[in-house]
Amino acid sequence: MIPTCGVESVSLHEKTCVPCQGGIPPLTIEEIKPFMQQLHDEWTLIADHHIERVFTFDDFQTALNFVNAAGEICEAEDHHADFELSWGRAKVMIWTHKIDGLHESDFILAAKIDKI
Repeated sequence: MIPTCGVESVSLHEKTCVPCQGGIPPLTIEEIKPFMQQLHDEWTLIADHHIERVFTFDDFQTALNFVNAAGEICEAEDHHADFELSWGRAKVMIWTHKIDGLHESDFILAAKIDKI
């Protein structure tokens, strides 16, 4: 069964991340697929373990502003992504560290970051 955070008809970006206390298995590939379909198609699933997306910008400052805005979302959701920042580029990597894999909250965070 797929862990859920609310009513199924609600878009991912409208949901709230649920803190993970660990002790649950990460999502299986069968559970991951429907969530991936709800994200921007530039998100990539890596080894059934985490998702990542590279955002490109015209300069360093815009990339930095994006990372700061995404960081604010992470703080608000109490769910934190990993970032790589360089000139005109920001890479976002998301997974739930406590279960060393993916949870619905990871897809919620990705969908919220897509809204920036």
